[in-house]
Amino acid sequence: MTDDKPEKNAAAEHENWKEKGVALRAFFYIFGTHVFAGFIWLLFYLGQHAQK
Repeated sequence: MTDDKPEKNAAAEHENWKEKGVALRAFFYIFGTHVFAGFIWLLFYLGQHAQK
């Protein structure tokens, strides 16, 4: 009466691990892009207000 539940659970766990990895990578890419954009904005702001 044993089904293939351990194999199915292992496959499902592997897929959950992959999904978490993709979500984490997307978070870091989005966060990094915003930090970079903020740095570029800061450069333009400081350049605009520099005494010439």
